[in-house]
Formats: sequence, C-alpha cells, structure tokens
Amino acid sequence: MDKGATPSRGLSAPRKGKNVVELSKGRIPPQAVEFEEAVLGAMLIDNTAIGDVIDILAPESFYKEAHRIIYSAIKKLFGESQPIDILTIANELRQEGNLQAVGSEYYLIQLSQKVSSSAHSEYHARIIVQKYLQREMIRVASDIIENAFDETTDVFELLDESEQALFDIAHKNVSKNYESAETLITEAINRIDEVSKKDGLSGIPSGFTKVDAVTSGWQPSDLVILAARPGMGKTAFVLSMARNMAVDHKNPVAVFSLEMPSVQLITRLIASETGIDSEKLRKGNLDDVEWQQLLSKVKKLESAPLYIDDTPALSVFDLRAKCRRLVAQKGIKVIIIDYLQLMTAGGQKNGGNREQEISTISRSLKSIAKELNVPVIALSQLSRAVETRGGEKRPLLSDLRESGAIEQDADIVSFIYRPEYYDLTEWPDGEPCEGQGEFIIAKHRNGSLDNIRLRFQGRLAKFSDLEEATGEPMMLESKMNTDSFLTNNDEDDGAPF
Repeated sequence: MDKGATPSRGLSAPRKGKNVVELSKGRIPPQAVEFEEAVLGAMLIDNTAIGDVIDILAPESFYKEAHRIIYSAIKKLFGESQPIDILTIANELRQEGNLQAVGSEYYLIQLSQKVSSSAHSEYHARIIVQKYLQREMIRVASDIIENAFDETTDVFELLDESEQALFDIAHKNVSKNYESAETLITEAINRIDEVSKKDGLSGIPSGFTKVDAVTSGWQPSDLVILAARPGMGKTAFVLSMARNMAVDHKNPVAVFSLEMPSVQLITRLIASETGIDSEKLRKGNLDDVEWQQLLSKVKKLESAPLYIDDTPALSVFDLRAKCRRLVAQKGIKVIIIDYLQLMTAGGQKNGGNREQEISTISRSLKSIAKELNVPVIALSQLSRAVETRGGEKRPLLSDLRESGAIEQDADIVSFIYRPEYYDLTEWPDGEPCEGQGEFIIAKHRNGSLDNIRLRFQGRLAKFSDLEEATGEPMMLESKMNTDSFLTNNDEDDGAPF
C-alpha cells in the first residue's frame, strides 16, 4: 500500500466500476475557498453581511478548517450581540486558544482586504452551501459503500438509513429561518384568496361535500384515522374517496392495500365507476351492453393518477421508502393505508408487545405525513367492545383497538357507521337509514366535529353524497345481500372491508 493511502474496511479488493475506482484514487472534495474568504471578509468589514448569511451558513458549511473556526467565533459574538470586527474576532479567537490555528491577526487582515463591499454576500453564501451539500452527498455515498461491504449490516435498515440521509440532504433548507410580519401577512392574504377560489378548501378535497365543509379538505401533514368494525365499508369509503380525488380532482393518490390484492381493489373501483354489479364483474357475466358500458366508462379510471401497492405485511420502514419515491416521482398528494393493524414496525430489535408496536406504527405514520407534507389516511380496526355494548352501537374513541397512541397521534379520528348492519331501520331522529352510512368525525384537532350521512350502494361498494343527483334511481339492497358482499370471507379479527 502506498504511503498516505487510507485503508478502508471491505474495499481492499474494489469491484470493477468507475465510482469505486475513482474513490480509491482519491479526489479533491468540492469546495469554494475563494467564496469562503469573500464572505468572511465581508462580515469583518460590514455587519450587514452578517445578517445576510447568518441563517444560511453553519460552521460545517465551510471547507477550510480555519474558516470554520473564524465563522464559529463570529456566530458566537453575534448571538451575544457583541460588536464584530477584526479586533473583537481576534480577541475571541485568542481567548479560545484558536488564534494561531487560523493564522493569527495577519490572516484576519488578509480576509478583510479580499473584498471591497458586502453587496453579494448572500449569493456567495449559497454557493458555499452548494459545495457543502456536494461534500455531504460524497460522505453519505462513502458510508453506504462501506456499510454495504460489511456482512454484519442489516441490509433493510441500511436501505432506510441511506434513503433518509439522501432525503435530508435533498431537503436542506438554505433559506432564512424568519420572515417579517409584512411578508407573512401578504402570504396569508394570498392563501386566503386562493382558498376562496376553491370554495373554501385549503386541502385536498375528498369529493364528499359535507365532509369537505367540515375539514376544508385533507390538510398536508395531517394523520387521518378512519376506523370501523369489519363489514361497515371502510375500504369502500376510501376507494370512493380515492376515486373522487384522482378522477374528479386529478390529485395523485397512493393506496397501500396490505391484505386485498390490487386487482381486486381496482375491480371494485371499476364497479363503482361503471355502475356494473361487482358480482357480475367477478364472474365475467356481462352482456354486450354492459361490455360497452365497461369499456367506455373505465377510460376515466385508466387515466387517473392512482397508484396501488399490495405488498403484504408492509413495515413502516418500507412504507416510508415507497412514499418518498412516490412523492418525488409521481407527485403524490394523498397516502391511504388499508389497514394499520396489518403493518409491522420493522427494524426493531425488541419490538415489545403489540400495543407498543402499534404505537410505533402510529407515530411513524404521523412522521411520514409531516416529512412529506401530505395527508396520510390510515384505516384501523375497532375492538369488540362495540358489539358487546347495549343500545346504540355507534363507535367511540375508546373503541380504537390496541393502542391509545392512535388517538393521540391522529389529527382527525373518524368512524364509519351503518345502522342497517345491526338490523336498524331508522336513525335516532326517525329518518329511514336504508342504503345510508354515517361518517363520524370524533376528533378534529383543527376544526369542528360532525356526523355526516352519506349514500351507500353495497352492490357497487360505493359511498357518495346523500343528496347526490345522479339521474338514476337509488338502489336499496337488502341487508342480506349487502352484508354478504361486504363480509365475504371476512372474519371478525381479519381484514375489515
């Protein structure tokens, strides 16, 4: 081995490939030392430059070690509201024992002579940050290579950590941390004006008029929990909603179905879209008119930005990785998960009991919503307490299964309730409930609560507005037919529909 060469674990016999060979040769990292000198010099002669760059640069942004030390001293004095010039910085460095390390007062004088004004300090600072980000990408890539050669590495944890590291670099915020009240008010007024043009919707519309009136659409970074007992129609509701968002409003939607195959899901969507009985679609028993109707009406669904992933037992690590890619590549605006209890925490050395695992999953879903700034809608099971309760069986927050963390982490907790399921023919107010369901908003962190009645067509697995005028007669299926469709092969502890 040549003198000065640094041995690297697992890289003694590099694989054939341009990147590995170039790394083994050694290359000068991306840098902009002249810009670093210009920025530091401007800060020494004009305090205005400090305000321009202090929220853009960190000490580690600088390539040259002496520049990191000098900038750290400037930042310290700035935080203490002390005057900043060559004398005060030299004194601070002397007290820290770093003055000789940076080249003494002579180097500070040299820096101050590099520039004549601070006019372009912010622009120079952003170039420094770009070089820093390039070095960070090289560092992360080198770590990935080293860890990938380590046979003791958990490859799935490495994938998640690597993707997280690259994602963090891609989303480094190089803008200022503060904005004036004037700027914020202008931005708020523009947003209010934009919302007013969207019928008061600041989020992604669900396609259900009264639901959107309460929520103002699903808000970015919100975790929405939709819970119900098996057979109530949770999947039917989110599929109807996904169809509304993707087809009517052209918002890209990702659906993660942990139990039902993607072809079955899309078949239910086809039934909802075409109005053809799903039983006929499953058996392929269609006449010529129905075939024409199928091929004609399914075109909207074909062109919709709807993406379905049916990976079973999906872990939160895999989910996060898939969602990042979908948001980056497809511009996903809403993420739907069916359903939460079928997920695994993944990557946990000691998973603990099921309640702890569900808590981890719940926190992770909220973290994904915030990280990607999109609403995450997760379906959830309810406990058997609903069935054993006497009188009305409308679900309560206390019925959420296995963990109170779900209620705590969620921004909205909602339920689906169909009285027909319990042989009821009327709502508490005496109105007939046949062919209807109720969307219950039981928790709303940023808004009001409500119980919203919706139209339900069991044979099409479809929810719609109760007052929706479709030009076709309302089809009221018998409880036997509807429930047999919803609960087909559905055990009480199995997947809810």
